[in-house]
Amino acid sequence: MVIKVFLASSSGSTAIKKKQQDVVGFLEALKVEYSQMDIACNEDNRMWMRENVPEEKKPSNGIPLPPQIFNEDGYCGDYETFFDAKEDNQVYAFLGLPPPPGSKKARVEEAEAEDEAEDEEAKGEDDQPVSEEEEDEAAEAEEEE
Repeated sequence: MVIKVFLASSSGSTAIKKKQQDVVGFLEALKVEYSQMDIACNEDNRMWMRENVPEEKKPSNGIPLPPQIFNEDGYCGDYETFFDAKEDNQVYAFLGLPPPPGSKKARVEEAEAEDEAEDEEAKGEDDQPVSEEEEDEAAEAEEEE
């Protein structure tokens, strides 16, 4: 899986430059592999980004601004949704990536998987067929109570 960050290498907007730097810097800090897709120098990148940002995520003028983030061809979000995911410690989920091994989130998911496996085992034991003798004994025990 390759994370693609669409950005403009020559943007006149200081705000856009800061947002791009924030996204790229954070991905580098997390050691997430990503590709920078320049929309200023590459018309194909610009057209691909514009065509693949979902309609509901496009601004009123219809032209999405960088940075836009994709996992392969799947849209992850723009800077605002990235920032929200970062604030909520949900960047890996936002990017559609599994949490890194040894992280708190990975340990929680491993524990949940173990609990589910134990629940399935217990459920399987409860579903064992009961003989007629055992049913009769259980019925008699209930009547005595």
